Amino acid sequence: MITVLIKTESHYTVDRKRIRETIEKFLKERGVKGKVEISLSIVGDRQIRKLNLKYRNLDEEAVVLAFPLSENQEQIPFAGPPDDVLRLGDIVISYPQARDLARIEEKLVDDKIDELIIHGMKHLLGNNQD
Repeated sequence: MITVLIKTESHYTVDRKRIRETIEKFLKERGVKGKVEISLSIVGDRQIRKLNLKYRNLDEEAVVLAFPLSENQEQIPFAGPPDDVLRLGDIVISYPQARDLARIEEKLVDDKIDELIIHGMKHLLGNNQD
């Protein structure tokens, strides 16, 4: 079972069902099974800028930020959590940045958000080559 906790500011409309499906498909393709939890926040430019400054020391907007629960996937302990839920971490996406990129790339905003989710998921799983 995959639990996706989605938080969005009220004026940013997103397709929650599509977000869950994107994450489920990504994890299934990579063979991730069992109980998994992921947090996704859709925020504005001010909020993502604050996070980028606080955690990356960059005073600028970002499109997507990922915060894995484990900094180094090699350090994940052999013993599982007491409730058997694999908590991967948090993904934060700037809706205004995603919208602007979608317009530039001539894509739907939902398609761009899917791409950003996949990018963030790769970081959560420790595969950050892109």
